[in-house]
Amino acid sequence: MGRRPARGHRRVPHTADVRIEAWAPDRDGCLAEAVTALVETFVDTAGASADGSMTFDVPPGPDEDLLVAVLDELIFRLETEGTLPLSTAVEPGDGAGPRVRWRTVGTDAVDLVGAVPKAVSLHELRFSRTDEGWRALVTVDV
Repeated sequence: MGRRPARGHRRVPHTADVRIEAWAPDRDGCLAEAVTALVETFVDTAGASADGSMTFDVPPGPDEDLLVAVLDELIFRLETEGTLPLSTAVEPGDGAGPRVRWRTVGTDAVDLVGAVPKAVSLHELRFSRTDEGWRALVTVDV
């Protein structure tokens, strides 16, 4: 089996909900990979072009809380605005938490391919530094 790339994501088998894994050399990159992983579980963005953007600051807190806050924001925007991130950039914010920048698209411009996420589960949530970089494991209720 080949070596895993330094940055990436995948869907992890789970009985009822959606479970994703993301990894990157740094925390901000891992947050961005987790967003992409979640989006890919329920829509096909191939051929979609960003038609908007948004930026938000995540309040400072423990690393796992940062991951939950970013994914909760994705679910909130999906439910209230019908928008999704096509690309994610995470960088240091003005406060102690990160700043997230999304290039977005409306849900009418993508194809639904899976169950729409409803909430991030705190059960078996992991987001921390490892010997290889940062790793996130999260279950999302659908």
